[in-house]
Amino acid sequence: MESRNSAPLASYIDLLLDAVCAVDKQGRFVFISAACEQVFGYTPDELIGKAMIDLVHPADRQRTLDAAREIMGGEPKLNFENRYLRKDGRVVHILWSARWSEVDQLRIAVARDITGRKQAESRQAALYAISEAAHAAEDLLALFKRIHLLIGEWLPAMNFSVALYDEHCSQLNFPYHVDELEPQPEQPGTVTGRLCAEVIRSGQPILLTPDQGNAPAGFEALVAGQESPCWLGVPLNSQNGTIGALIVKSVAGGERYTEQDKELLQFVCAQVATAIERKQLHARLERMAQYDALTQLPNRALLRDRLKSSLTLAQMDGGRMALLYVDLDRFKEVNDNHGHSVGDMLLQAVASRLKGCVRETDTVARIGGDEFVVLLHSIHAAEDAEKVAKKIRQVLAQPLRLDGHSLTIRTSIGVALYPEHGTEEKQLFRHADEAMYTAKRQYHLRLDA
Repeated sequence: MESRNSAPLASYIDLLLDAVCAVDKQGRFVFISAACEQVFGYTPDELIGKAMIDLVHPADRQRTLDAAREIMGGEPKLNFENRYLRKDGRVVHILWSARWSEVDQLRIAVARDITGRKQAESRQAALYAISEAAHAAEDLLALFKRIHLLIGEWLPAMNFSVALYDEHCSQLNFPYHVDELEPQPEQPGTVTGRLCAEVIRSGQPILLTPDQGNAPAGFEALVAGQESPCWLGVPLNSQNGTIGALIVKSVAGGERYTEQDKELLQFVCAQVATAIERKQLHARLERMAQYDALTQLPNRALLRDRLKSSLTLAQMDGGRMALLYVDLDRFKEVNDNHGHSVGDMLLQAVASRLKGCVRETDTVARIGGDEFVVLLHSIHAAEDAEKVAKKIRQVLAQPLRLDGHSLTIRTSIGVALYPEHGTEEKQLFRHADEAMYTAKRQYHLRLDA
């Protein structure tokens, strides 16, 4: 009776979940186990006689050939990792154990598919790296630059765009965009703009590869030829819906994106969306802490910060500066006679007119009620501040038409000069405040006379 040991060895090898193969001295497959089809997508018959190196990912070929030479030189490899291209184009990560059989003149190797593990590692690395970037970046632009670099480590991302959608004004903007062929994606008809809009509209990722048979309508021409670039767009989804899209584009004729790339980028984008919302919330809170909600002018806290900086600079350079305290006369009557909504519109109009009276380098702030402060950061002489005060009186005296009401306002302005009226913040505020009340009293005395 035939013993068990006489049974063909291949019948046992085909039961293994790992792939077993033998490669001759010329690097061609001479034996393939059944598991190879699961790993590489090719049947054993398709692989026999095929050069092993043709299946290796182009970026890993040289080090794979170097490892093969070392194995053939008598140095076994027990944990060698590289990437292969499956028959369907997908990338698989392989962990190899291999040695050279001098008797058979063959490389005998066992291959284990570790793609799932590598994807998990990549996702964990992405989560950690983006979390670190979100905390380290000072603003959204710095965050997008860092994310661009990180994604470029995992897949081709020379061309990279982040689009954010503002649902309040139904507008798509690109806070970060790198693409020499389309420098202005906001322009109508650009491919990047159209693709981002479609990703945001559908809330689903879009992968476009050359000769793709099921490209979304309107995008077929982008991937009509073998040398066309690949596009991969993924939505930035948050708990509040789709807030934008992230787009990467490969170079023409370069490495193609895969379904695995799409899955990884989706995972990354989930973290990116969270980071963006966190940064946006932080920016909103910062703005709320520094700006007046009604007029969007700097508030008292931000004014004090800018005044301190201006004082420091003036003291270092021996320069001059001025503080103008602007108060609206009889503003209470506007609220009493026309309602608070008209009063709010008046304050907004005053804010706009005040900004038009000064330079961009100066500061106009609302410090409460109907009181505004203008900080002239650098002046040559006291007359400069008086010229600005005169201009403000003239501009604000122009009639306003608000909600059907014609209004004319008058202002009382107090001026404090550095260094004549003080060299410290409190001194300048006190002098400007007192000068404003002096102007207000003189105005009322003239009315009563």
